[in-house]
Amino acid sequence: MSLALPARTAHRHVQVAGVRVFYRESLPETPDAPVMLLLHGFPSASHQYRRLIDVLGSRYRLIAPDYPGFGHSDVPEPASTGGTFDYTFDGLADVMEGFVRRLGLDRFVMYVFDFGAPVGFRLALRHPEWIAGLVVQNGNAYEEGLSPEAREFISLRPHKEGAEKTVRDLLTLPATRAQYEGGTRDPELIAPDGWTLDQHFLDLPGRTRPQIDLAFDYISNVERYPEWQEWLREYTPPALIVWGRDDMFFPEPGAHAYLRDLPDADLHVIDTGHFALEDRLREIAPLIADFLNGVAAGR
Repeated sequence: MSLALPARTAHRHVQVAGVRVFYRESLPETPDAPVMLLLHGFPSASHQYRRLIDVLGSRYRLIAPDYPGFGHSDVPEPASTGGTFDYTFDGLADVMEGFVRRLGLDRFVMYVFDFGAPVGFRLALRHPEWIAGLVVQNGNAYEEGLSPEAREFISLRPHKEGAEKTVRDLLTLPATRAQYEGGTRDPELIAPDGWTLDQHFLDLPGRTRPQIDLAFDYISNVERYPEWQEWLREYTPPALIVWGRDDMFFPEPGAHAYLRDLPDADLHVIDTGHFALEDRLREIAPLIADFLNGVAAGR
């Protein structure tokens, strides 16, 4: 009987511009294995990719960092309260750019999910030469990919009465759990570990203000959608688009919109919600493996 063993994974830290960044890195069996950078979403961290790394990490070099203020990375004092770190999406991208340089990565497939899309597309605009391909999983870059709930959230401004309370309500356990279970066909397939660990980090001292600052900065991403779409048209990277159909924030039209700028992209819409890897890993992992093999072969 042949037994498929999980990948070996190293858990490391690296200093980037004064921020201690935690990351997970699989140790593939061949040193020249294709590289994929996995950029996590809200309110999670690199742990959301644990199972995917277990499944694919023996054949591919998968690298998943935690952003500043997330997971096991440092939480520098926010500039909004007199500190040194600007919790904006530009700020997150700055650190991720430094992270890529520190690891010496010069060509990789980029997996973008949720917050990972605005961080990743900023990297792509700055360094198109880095991007060998894209795996887009519920990572929005189009107006039609915003649900009414997302639009209402994006409209929040610091000076609006009740705006900060709305953000704080999103940082609670019921809201975190709903992001995992919403849109799934079988909630029993969603392990409670994900939302429990997310909430653990959200509840740590000093974690709330960074999330509030990022929430109020989200409008900057929508304003840059045209730039990202232009980049896609200009560079036409190979792309695999995997989308949970019933995402409460980024509904299905956001997936199809990519085909306007990437008509050759491989699109798969799946009957699940936002955190699609949680219950549909068996379906998604082979798609990613085939895609990485194709990119490595130049197809």
